[in-house]
Amino acid sequence: MRAVGYQTSLPIQDPASLVDIDLPTPQPLGRDLLVHVHAVSVNPVDTKVRKRAQAEPGAWKVLGYDAAGIVVATGPDVTLFKPGDAVFYAGDITRSGTNAEYHLVDERIVGRKPTSLDWPQAAALPLTAITAWEALFDRLDVQKPVPGSNAILVIGGAGGVASIAVQLARQLTGLTVIGTASRPETAAWVRDLGAHHVIDHSKPLAGQTETLGAPGFVFSTTQTDTHLAEIVALIAPQGRFGLIDDPATLDVIAFKRKAVSVHWELMFTRPIFQTVDMAEQGVLLNEVARLVDAGTLRTTLGENFGPINAANLRRAHALIESGRARGKVVLAGFAA
Repeated sequence: MRAVGYQTSLPIQDPASLVDIDLPTPQPLGRDLLVHVHAVSVNPVDTKVRKRAQAEPGAWKVLGYDAAGIVVATGPDVTLFKPGDAVFYAGDITRSGTNAEYHLVDERIVGRKPTSLDWPQAAALPLTAITAWEALFDRLDVQKPVPGSNAILVIGGAGGVASIAVQLARQLTGLTVIGTASRPETAAWVRDLGAHHVIDHSKPLAGQTETLGAPGFVFSTTQTDTHLAEIVALIAPQGRFGLIDDPATLDVIAFKRKAVSVHWELMFTRPIFQTVDMAEQGVLLNEVARLVDAGTLRTTLGENFGPINAANLRRAHALIESGRARGKVVLAGFAA
């Protein structure tokens, strides 16, 4: 089967950083689905893994943590899907990735593709939808009010995760949603997704939220170390702070005076540790599909970079690394 992989961690400008390769088609075991991949999207985690993780000697490492496609075979223990089912999912960081014609994934972390979306639109959603949902409802517990506050601040509002978080907070809670953006086009994107207010994260945040009321919830999706002092200043007492990025340091002692709790979200935790509630990710994705088909949520596809190949994936990684992506970058199909 055709795939895109690498053997050595290299800058994305190097042609060997991602290479078109041929690999054997894998065979499903246990609760695995073998999925014929129709579209993938690229996330910051793809670029982080490429920079940090080498392939095993003599082997190829295949990235990719989002896919939409059709089940073509199942392992002997599969009960939830059958060949021919259209699915979407975010995969497992401990296994080979979705940048391949055929991919193995545990059925428990797979959802049924929204019928109203095409393959690229569907592939844009899984990883960010799981991350945003778990962050808001499982970690920050946004349906439990913070005394004296009815607002959430989503930092990095035009990014992939934030683009879903803004929609979820606006559509499924009664919170006032404040997003951040630093360019006119990204500010317009965040407003269009449903944010009540948009502030500029290239400027101090606390002064911009004073007239809007102290947010009880802050969800930081990027540059947390840059914004931490401002978050401490603006968050409401007894608030809840969540983050998903990788700050070099995270000194949370300043939150003590306000009794603010700090919550990490990593959507790969359930599959990494095979947790007893691992199947909740499949349930979550099915609910996202239902909300999309009902018109409550929309895809966050920002750009379609064309067929799945090394050249297009290098372009996508470069855009993600630039920090200027809006929504999700998607690739669809393997060119003949």
